[in-house]
Amino acid sequence: MQILGEKRQIDFMGKRRLALILSSVLIITSLVSLATRGLNFGIDFTGGTLIEVAYPDSVDLGGMRDVLDDAGFGDAQVQHFGSSRDVLINIAPRGDQASAKLSDDVIAALGQADASVEMRRVEFVGPQVGEELTEQGGLAMLYALIGILIYVSIRFEYRFSLGAVAALVHDVIITLGVFSILQLKFDLTVLAALLAVIGYSLNDTIVVFDRIRENFRRMRKGSPVEIMNVSINQTLARTLMTSLTTLLVLFSLFFLGGDVIHSFALALIVGVFVGTYSSIFVAGSTTLALGISKTDLMPTPKEGKEADDHP
Repeated sequence: MQILGEKRQIDFMGKRRLALILSSVLIITSLVSLATRGLNFGIDFTGGTLIEVAYPDSVDLGGMRDVLDDAGFGDAQVQHFGSSRDVLINIAPRGDQASAKLSDDVIAALGQADASVEMRRVEFVGPQVGEELTEQGGLAMLYALIGILIYVSIRFEYRFSLGAVAALVHDVIITLGVFSILQLKFDLTVLAALLAVIGYSLNDTIVVFDRIRENFRRMRKGSPVEIMNVSINQTLARTLMTSLTTLLVLFSLFFLGGDVIHSFALALIVGVFVGTYSSIFVAGSTTLALGISKTDLMPTPKEGKEADDHP
């Protein structure tokens, strides 16, 4: 089928019902997991003890984890900090056990395995700080979505804004669902990745919406579904190229970046995959379901223009 010389290659909108089923299954699974299992919050949100130690030579993190596990600290997070000789240890709160006693026990266990270990600093993150971070992180995402809703409403039309926000909520819920199902650590770096996913997904959606608006005004023939298909196909190469180049960097960070940014990179990888999918299927499908038409995007004629055209 051709519309003004534009050949439709893939019938994306024709598959929107299948995409709706897939998205519904993913969202319901994510919400059920979030409601029953919750998120595995890191020390940033739960509070706990942070211990920095140093060694004269490079240290094997696997061996340190085994030592801590034998000492009863199997839930400790161990990661390099700055260099292969510096190590950061995060330990979740343990009832009424004091932070100072906890750090002494950790250093004693490490000292038995290697007497050259040196404690650099000990910090305690209280649960009050964790609660504030949880609340502020949720508000940050909410404010971002509200701001996007207003921006897209002004730039395009309110149906497009609802479609964009639906795609973003879709991306955030599924990304959170992956972390809930796999019980991966959710810390401030993952929260930062979620906010980055919102920006990335919105950028892809705006590119598609720009082309849809342009084609709605330019093409005299074709239904909204056909015009959206043409628009998505026209921007498909750009969307995929952006996603692939971004994923190339993210996979490098995931496999080579170390434990410090492991969760951050994984959240972005999931977000890019889901965001690319939602910018193609979810945003446009939602806009169609809200009844978008050509007349909604036609420029409003200026008052007095017709009178000026007559002598």
